[in-house]
Amino acid sequence: MTAVAVTVAGSDSGGGAGIQADLKTFGALGVYGASVITALTAQNTKGVAAIHDVPPEFIEAQFDAVFTDLAVDAVKVGMLSRRETIETVVACLDRTGQTNVVVDPVMIATSGARLLADDAVDALKHMLIPRARVITPNLLEAAALLGRPVATDENAMRAQAERFLLYGAKAVLIKGGHGQGPEAVDLLVERDTVTRFAAPRIATKNTHGTGCTLSSAVAAGLAKGYGLVEATRRAKDYVTAAIAAADKLGIGEANGPIHHFHRWWPASATPTE
Repeated sequence: MTAVAVTVAGSDSGGGAGIQADLKTFGALGVYGASVITALTAQNTKGVAAIHDVPPEFIEAQFDAVFTDLAVDAVKVGMLSRRETIETVVACLDRTGQTNVVVDPVMIATSGARLLADDAVDALKHMLIPRARVITPNLLEAAALLGRPVATDENAMRAQAERFLLYGAKAVLIKGGHGQGPEAVDLLVERDTVTRFAAPRIATKNTHGTGCTLSSAVAAGLAKGYGLVEATRRAKDYVTAAIAAADKLGIGEANGPIHHFHRWWPASATPTE
């Protein structure tokens, strides 16, 4: 059977993040992707101009349409900008019995735009995180959700990840892409183990959609039946290669997207007649 993953997230009209990045990632990794759109954003590489939230009843209708027909193997949850949206998604996850749930707690866009309302933070922590197989906060998101300073070393990263376990998450992948040093280090923290994933830090401004892509790549791995550590390892490798190839795209005037299809669009390719 074909592996199926569903992304529950906001749409990025510029194509670099959100639903668009998730579906590109699923396809690139050999997984059939479906979607439940929670918000529409008017954005490009320069920033987010507007957000239009999808009504809760239509989010529920999308869930029903997808989950009553497709045999879903994993779910990635991304941008849920309002408390009402989180409550609706949590109810739908419970009703459909999903356990392979990857939660990317999207709070701030690459451009700096805030994507999560203040009154939604508590719902995210106490309602959504307990449903997660793994959550994937970056350093800024982890600090904001916990009310702590941004972690500056791996010991602090681990300590913050362990605090998220107290909210009910089964595992936490805390991402060090916003850190310093020659390596970008992510830590997968579970109840009894910590797994370190490191890759050379790549000098590029074209990192739009990195967090969305990593979380959806983990979901793709889980959908294909890999364990969490192996799914994360494969996701890290995929995202690192996509960042390394990002400058070959030349999309937009500001923070461009990473290259989801770097394996199929070689740099030397030229149009043919």
